[in-house]
Amino acid sequence: MELYEVLKRRKTCRDFLNKDVNISVIKRIIDAGLKAPTHNHLREWEFIVLHTAEEKTKALQFTQESVEQFKKNHPIDSWPDKTIQQKMYKYAVPRQYTMLFNAPYVIIPLFKAKSLKAESVDQLNAFASIWCVIENIFLATTAEGLAYSMSVPIGEEGKKVCKELGVPTDYIMSLFIGIGYADNKAPDIEQHTFTPNEKIHFGKW
Repeated sequence: MELYEVLKRRKTCRDFLNKDVNISVIKRIIDAGLKAPTHNHLREWEFIVLHTAEEKTKALQFTQESVEQFKKNHPIDSWPDKTIQQKMYKYAVPRQYTMLFNAPYVIIPLFKAKSLKAESVDQLNAFASIWCVIENIFLATTAEGLAYSMSVPIGEEGKKVCKELGVPTDYIMSLFIGIGYADNKAPDIEQHTFTPNEKIHFGKW
C-alpha cells in the first residue's frame, strides 16, 4: 500500500472480526516499530505479545475493572452525543476492554526509563522514542490490511500490569495495542479534519 494511502486509512478500530492473524505478520509489524528513531541509539524497547484468552485476561483485568467502575459511576446511555467528540466518547468508552480482548493479538510496547517526571521536554526523550515506535506499528498494521485499537493505562494501571507480567522495574508500559481484522459493520464515527493551511504558522504564530 502506498505511504500516503496508509496515512489516509490509519485510524483506531474498536470492533474486530473473529479471525486470527498469522504470527509472522505480527513480527513484521513489530520489526517496523524497531525501525523507529531512538533517542540514545540503544533501542531499549521490549514487547509483550498476548494471544490466548488466558494471557489477555491476565493482562487486561485492570482495564476491565476500570471500565466497569467507570460505567457504574457514569451512566453512558445518558451522555449527550451532539458533538463529534461526544459521539466518539459515547461509542469508545464502553469498548475500552472489548476492543483489546476481542483483538487476536495485543502488543504491549515497553521502554526503559526511570520515570516520566520531567521539568523539560528533553527529559522525556525515552517517552518520545517509544511513541515513534508506536506510530510505526500503527502504520505497518494499516499497510498489512489490518486494524488496531489502542488504550493508554490510567493511573496505576500500567504498574499493575507490569507487575502481573513480570516486567523489570526499570521498564515502563506505554499502552495496549490490539491488532486484528476490522469489523466493517462498525459505525464510522466522524473525525475532525484540517488542512495544512489551517495549521501552519510561517515565521511566527
